[in-house]
Amino acid sequence: MDQGAFLWAAVTVSRVNQRYADTITALGAALIARVPALLWGPPGQGKTSVIESLGDDLHFHVETVIASLHEPADFAGLPMLDPVKGTTRMLPPGWARRVVEVGESGRPSVVFYDEISTTPPATQAALLRPILTGWVGDLKLPEGTCSVAAANPPEIAADGWDLAPPLANRFVHLDWTLPADVVRDGFTVGWPRVPVPPVAPDLVAKATVSAKMLAGTFLRARPELVTRMPSSSEQAGRAFPTPRSWEMGARLHGAAKAAGFSETVVLLLLNGAVGPAAAAEFLEFVRQLDLPDPQELLKDPSAYVVPVRRADQVFATAASVFTAMTNDPTPERWLACGTILARIADAGMADIAYLYARRWGSPATRPPGVLPTADHLRALGPILAELRG
Repeated sequence: MDQGAFLWAAVTVSRVNQRYADTITALGAALIARVPALLWGPPGQGKTSVIESLGDDLHFHVETVIASLHEPADFAGLPMLDPVKGTTRMLPPGWARRVVEVGESGRPSVVFYDEISTTPPATQAALLRPILTGWVGDLKLPEGTCSVAAANPPEIAADGWDLAPPLANRFVHLDWTLPADVVRDGFTVGWPRVPVPPVAPDLVAKATVSAKMLAGTFLRARPELVTRMPSSSEQAGRAFPTPRSWEMGARLHGAAKAAGFSETVVLLLLNGAVGPAAAAEFLEFVRQLDLPDPQELLKDPSAYVVPVRRADQVFATAASVFTAMTNDPTPERWLACGTILARIADAGMADIAYLYARRWGSPATRPPGVLPTADHLRALGPILAELRG
């Protein structure tokens, strides 16, 4: 091999390895966010091995469920008549009872649904409730239980099926490939670990609230992307936008930001939650928003100049300022938030100002003993009068 070809091969291997590292980091973000993750890849690529290694790294119990070997009753519950009460109970299977028993000892679990793309439609339908809500029959899995699944593309799976849209819409979809040197190192020094850094729950919660604000602002501008069903066979069984998947995407975005993961990982997560087209539009929208720092605005609200030609930016600014204020609702910050909303109303955008002023002026948000200023009453009077009424 000549030098140029060698360098090109080295760059290609580096990119493949980075893609694998980003994918495995994205899986870590899904675990932080407690969003079900689905790994797509050919057979024999180490998906099961990596998931089962989570137990050693994180002190999780990993309950592996070969989905293709189970009947619908193994997920929906087996009906049994209760002769005393005269009602029917849905008895859970043994794997669900094991997860609950482990949870009672204080140990969290990952339920790993393997070979999910070879499950027939009836079994896929039974999987909907356990993956979304954690209910298996009449048994509720412990809070904090994570769901991860693995699938081969239908064209190479044994008796493969496309995932039905309701099931596909419950996962963040991640494409999985195993580079040659990862296999080499796995055989000699050990397989790579899924990075799940110890992130404070309050940081994740705050970042998620901010991400939901951004998603809401985007969908206000692009309502046609709230729901867009798959339009071709190539998209069947993969990610597409719905209110549920946007909410999942916001949780993933918040977890990744709180953990300090890269923008590439954020892109993988959003691609896997709402689909590449919607994710690309959302991230470009966020990039162009160029929002002011809400904490700085709360320190000096008089410095805010309303960009009257950027309704999207004004809406996002109002949302971020209100959210930041509610995280630390001191009297000074509450008054500053009111000043920002009053400025927005005075600029001719009362619809945006009133949307947040209604919650800003409510007794549940207003600090005790603090009253609106004269400027607040003038600009936001109709909403404040409504609250008094």
